[in-house]
Amino acid sequence: MKGAMLPMPVKDNNSSPRKSLIYYYIIALVVLMLLNTFLFPSLLSRPVVEVTYDAFLKMLDAGEVKQVALEDTMLVFAAEDAEGNAAIFKTGIWPDDNLTERLVNAEGVQFAAEIPTQASPLLSFLLSWLMPILVFVIIGQIFSRMLKKSGAMNTMSFGKSNAKIYAEAQTGVTFADVAGEEEAKEALQEIVDFLRDPGKFTKVGARIPKGVLLEGPPGTGKTSIARSVAEALNKKYVRICLGGVRDEAEIRGHRKTYVGAMPGRITVALKEAGVSNPLMLLDEIDKTSSDYKGDTSAALLEVLDPEQNSKFNDHYVEIPQDLSEVLFIATANDVQGIPRPLLDRMELMEIPGYTENEKEHIAREHLIPKQMEINGIPEGKLVIQPAALGKLINNYTKEAGVRSLERSIGRICRKTARAIMEEGKDKVVVTSRNISRFLGKERYNYLMANEKDEIGIARGLAWTQVGGDTLQIEVNIMPGKGELLLTGQLGDVMKESAQAGISYIRSVSDQYEIDPEFFQKHDMHVHIPEGAVPKDGPSAGITMATAMLSAIIEKPVRADLAMTGEITLRGRVLPIGGLKEKLLAAKYARIKEVLVPEKNRPDIEEMDREIIQGLDIRFVDNMKEVLGEALA
Repeated sequence: MKGAMLPMPVKDNNSSPRKSLIYYYIIALVVLMLLNTFLFPSLLSRPVVEVTYDAFLKMLDAGEVKQVALEDTMLVFAAEDAEGNAAIFKTGIWPDDNLTERLVNAEGVQFAAEIPTQASPLLSFLLSWLMPILVFVIIGQIFSRMLKKSGAMNTMSFGKSNAKIYAEAQTGVTFADVAGEEEAKEALQEIVDFLRDPGKFTKVGARIPKGVLLEGPPGTGKTSIARSVAEALNKKYVRICLGGVRDEAEIRGHRKTYVGAMPGRITVALKEAGVSNPLMLLDEIDKTSSDYKGDTSAALLEVLDPEQNSKFNDHYVEIPQDLSEVLFIATANDVQGIPRPLLDRMELMEIPGYTENEKEHIAREHLIPKQMEINGIPEGKLVIQPAALGKLINNYTKEAGVRSLERSIGRICRKTARAIMEEGKDKVVVTSRNISRFLGKERYNYLMANEKDEIGIARGLAWTQVGGDTLQIEVNIMPGKGELLLTGQLGDVMKESAQAGISYIRSVSDQYEIDPEFFQKHDMHVHIPEGAVPKDGPSAGITMATAMLSAIIEKPVRADLAMTGEITLRGRVLPIGGLKEKLLAAKYARIKEVLVPEKNRPDIEEMDREIIQGLDIRFVDNMKEVLGEALA
């Protein structure tokens, strides 16, 4: 009949566990057969004591013998032992013609064809029937619970590590190995609290992400955060480095048909952890690549997707593995290198660079004691003054993290140890004046704010992999044919920002009394120093437009002001990213006032007071407001 639908067979999801349970019952049956063969017979039989023939005659004369059975070369009899309990004895038969007469004349002695050595019928029934049934049921219940805990038995699973029992505390879990990064630690604290007491959160329908991505510059403590989370949860910690991995088989494993086949890194990490719910760190996930052998990022989709990883299939093992209990934490320096579908499977947490104050605390509390211990310097033998430490951070290192800072402190400690051993010094004090004796000349100098206002020079803010920096944009006007020259190894986006800026200036030239023929009779040269360093991004748009207009109308730009923001043809100022690093760079350069897009106001409100302290931040929405603040 048209439109009628045949009933579809319903798949029984419990068929596989039941099938596996039958296998376990077979194993239990084999165990019972072994018990019936070796253990139960020994429990059912009474012990037989061997005595001498003289001892038998003495027991017979004393009236202790109750029952006698004659065999070919052995005489077995039942009698009372020294404690008055019934027992079975045996002895060898000696040539004695009077034995039969003595047994007949003895009182209470009975002759039997065989004396049974088994226990009582009740005990025999219990051990032969009820005990096997009871053991069979207990083993079946144990295996049934194992099935329920580990899920379907077609999934390979390990045991589970025991997480710490949740206990209320005033301070809670602290990430002692990581300084700063309060926002990221607050988000990770929520994950720790959830995993320590899931019932408290699931009651309100909350779910925890099974994949977390920590994104930030090198040396900012991403790996330390993951290790601290594992310690806080009492979970096994395993690390998988994905940098340079380009073969899909590294994740899924090789098929056994290939020579030198091996399981994938996920399976190897699970075996190393020994439990099914470890914390697995996927380090440098943005450094993976793909070739003709497959796409590594595509293989990671199944690993990180909570809807799929309950039956992750390794080609070498050929048994589905349950990864649903694994807490994955990935690290990356730049999310631009991660495919969008893979990024969507993870909870993104940004780990920005450290402030100068945070670096000082890290150095005092962690790095200096660590390097002194490594180099064998006793406590109190080395003192690094605050001014020297500040100079070390600003002039000898230029990074968002603290790795170069730790290496520089290590150099100071090694030279200190040598001075103590060779020169016999009792104490070494490092000051801002003598630090060059330990580390040499200064390597970095921040471009400080200009002393006076200048025409055609504006200060911009930029984001780099190692933190923020300032850009001094210079513009010169010269007679020519209206050409725009851009130098300083600028990227395509920055070149387009410059063209958008000059188009905006031409559109408002009448407001600044600019001759309409000015742009046909003059060339404009825009240059950003440090030409060996590639530069790109839209955030220098308002800075270049300000410098160009300043050069055209010959009005100086304030030297104590820096700005960041993208410009449009109509003069609107659009929001930008990396604001924390840019503001830190402005503080290092002794900038007093910073112009920030109005739409970045929420970012400023979320920042720590330490970052914005000492800066006068002005929010701008269009170029008219920018020029009103910037032009002196």
